Amino acid sequence: MPKIERFEDIVAWQKARGLVKEVYRVSSDGRFAKDYSLRDQLRRAAVSVMLNIAEGFARKTNKEFIQFLVIAHGSTAEVQSALYVAIDQKYISQTQFEALYKRTDEISKLIMGFSNYLRKSSASSHNSKNSTNSKDRGIL
Repeated sequence: MPKIERFEDIVAWQKARGLVKEVYRVSSDGRFAKDYSLRDQLRRAAVSVMLNIAEGFARKTNKEFIQFLVIAHGSTAEVQSALYVAIDQKYISQTQFEALYKRTDEISKLIMGFSNYLRKSSASSHNSKNSTNSKDRGIL
């Protein structure tokens, strides 16, 4: 299994970056761009996903990393909830809603899978009394 050397190697972070690009694109048009509160909240939530993955990785322990992944996971739900407001206000189309929701759901599953992997890794590491640093982490 390839090792993760940098947070940019994490698939969930890569996909979150793509989500941010798309959120910024769709929220820059028409009436959505003028709803500063919703636009900014949606953008902040999307950005929060990738920032928390990166910050957790930088913390160097699986326990702290998992904590930041939980926060990132919560931010995916915040993005999804804000998407409902956007579609209800007719700021985005049904097609845009479904694509963004699906993309966010995929990221959410990747984050939880990675979190579960780190929990198992920490448990086995704890049993052998070895601490795991960032270079010992597996792929995702």
